Amino acid sequence: MQFVDEASIIVEAGKGGNGCLSFRREKYVPKGGPDGGDGGHGGCVYLIGDESLNTLIDFKYQRFYKAQNGQPGQGRQMSGKAGDDLHVKVPVGTTLIDEDTLEVIADVTEPGQVVLVAQGGRRGLGNIHFKSSTNRAPRRITPGTEGERRNLRLEMKVMADVGLLGMPNAGKSTLIRSVSAAKPKVANYPFTTLVPNLGVVKLGMHEHFVMADVPGLIEGASEGAGLGLRFLKHLTRTRLLLHVVDVAPFDDSDPVDAAQAITHELEQFSMTLAERPRWLVLNKLDLLPEGEREARVDDIVSRLGWDGPVYRISAISGDGTQALVQAVHRWLTEQRRLEAEDEVAAEREREMRRRMEAEAVARAESRLSRKRKRDEDDDDIDDDDHDVEIEYVQ
Repeated sequence: MQFVDEASIIVEAGKGGNGCLSFRREKYVPKGGPDGGDGGHGGCVYLIGDESLNTLIDFKYQRFYKAQNGQPGQGRQMSGKAGDDLHVKVPVGTTLIDEDTLEVIADVTEPGQVVLVAQGGRRGLGNIHFKSSTNRAPRRITPGTEGERRNLRLEMKVMADVGLLGMPNAGKSTLIRSVSAAKPKVANYPFTTLVPNLGVVKLGMHEHFVMADVPGLIEGASEGAGLGLRFLKHLTRTRLLLHVVDVAPFDDSDPVDAAQAITHELEQFSMTLAERPRWLVLNKLDLLPEGEREARVDDIVSRLGWDGPVYRISAISGDGTQALVQAVHRWLTEQRRLEAEDEVAAEREREMRRRMEAEAVARAESRLSRKRKRDEDDDDIDDDDHDVEIEYVQ
C-alpha cells in the first residue's frame, strides 16, 4: 500500500430543511389555522480515529465529503427528517488543520476519538410558530441555514515513543528489524527507506514501546536536498530520539561530520524537537578491529563534545541492542511515572507539544504562502501571454 501522510479535503455539512407553510384543511373544521411543521437539521461531519488505518491514501482519491441535507417540514405539524451525520475514519495520529485560517482544529491521538469538523445547518421553522392573537393566519416561515463548509488539511504523524535519526545507510532499518518484528527493506545503498516504518519492541508481558524509523537525512535537507525534511514531522510525537551514527562509513567519510550535519538539519526543522532527549547510538562496531573500537568511540564522543548517553551496538549481529532497548524502556517508564505524579513535569511536556504544533502551523503557513506565490506567478505568465502582439508577415 502506498504511504501518504498529507492530504487536502473539503467537508460540507448538510443544509437545514425549510419550514413548511401550511394550513389545516379538514371537513367540518373551518378556519383550522396554521399547521406547517419544521424542517430537519442538516447532518454534521465528524472525523473518527481508527487504529486500523496507517495512511491517508484514500483521501487522495476522494476529496469531497458531504453530510445529508435535512428534509423540509410538512403539513399537519410534521417535522422533516434530520440529515444523517457523516463519519469519516482517519488514522490515529492525524492533525486536522483549517487551510483557510491555519487553525489546528484537533489532534486525533486516540482510537475512537471523535472530532466535529463541520456543523450541520439549523432547521427552518414552520408557520405554526408565528401564529398569535393578532395574526391567526401567518404566512411566515424561516428557511434552513446552510451547513458549514471547510477546507481541511490532514497531516498524519506516526504514533511512536522512540524515533531513529541519522544519515542514510547508518543502520536504522537494521536496528528496528533487530529489536522488533518490523521488516523494513535493508540494502547496502543509501535511501533504502523511503517511508516511515513502525516496530513494536517487546521486552516482556505488558512491557513494550513503539519505535519509528524515518528516511535518512543528508546535509542540505532543510533546503530540499535528498528526501528533504518531510518525514521529520513523524518524530514530533516521540519522547526520545536515538541518533544512529555509522562508525565505519563505506565511503571513509568522518562520522563526526555526519552527526553534526544531522544535528544542524534537526535544528533547522524544529528547535523544539532538537531539545528532545537524544541518545548517541554508535552502530556497525563489528566492522572495526576489536582493538580499535574503544579508541574510535572515544574519539567520536570527544570531538562531538557529547555529554549524553552513548551506546555501542552492532545492529546486524544484535550486539548491544538488548542493553539499549532495556535502557530505553526504563527511561520511558520513569518519564510516564514522573508526568503522572508531578504536574510541573506534565505541564512541561504539554508546553513542548504546543510549541511543536505552533511550529507546524508556521510551516503550513509558509507552504501556503509559497503556493499562493507560485499561483500568482502562473497567473502573471498567462496574462503576459494574452498581451503578446502577433505580427503577420506576408
